[in-house]
Amino acid sequence: MLFELKSVFLNDGEKKELTYRLDISQIDVDGVFPFKSPVTVTAVAANRASLVTLTLDCCFDYQRSCDRCGELRTVEMRQSFSHKLAQTLIDEGNDDYIETPDFTLELDDVVITDILLSLPQKFLCRQDCKGLCPQCGSNLNLGDCACEKRQIDPRLEKLKQLME
Repeated sequence: MLFELKSVFLNDGEKKELTYRLDISQIDVDGVFPFKSPVTVTAVAANRASLVTLTLDCCFDYQRSCDRCGELRTVEMRQSFSHKLAQTLIDEGNDDYIETPDFTLELDDVVITDILLSLPQKFLCRQDCKGLCPQCGSNLNLGDCACEKRQIDPRLEKLKQLME
């Protein structure tokens, strides 16, 4: 989506808002396609004291398997991002500003980058997820399994035999 910003850059106090839906269901994240609904994006560009700020509010459904127990979980995520915009940059290595030389900004690339960078590296179904039993593989969130909880370190097995 192309966001026209000329009036915002040229008029102090100007504000422009745009809401649209972005389909990113074909984006692969670690071998899965976790985006099950289009992203609802609300972009607001505002000029305050000749500083143009872009605020992005994004809402989407994110579906992944828990990294501990493997349970498939869908979570509604709401993310907000903020960027400073400049018409021209003197220093090409300046990552603090997004350059908009023709007063337009392609929002899709910015939104996709922001969302991908904000995703959790480890996705859990809940904070206190107990995971799977290392012996039988049962989901410990559903209840305890019948496995022996006390394990002897195999390196110390010979010592146990000596003590008997």
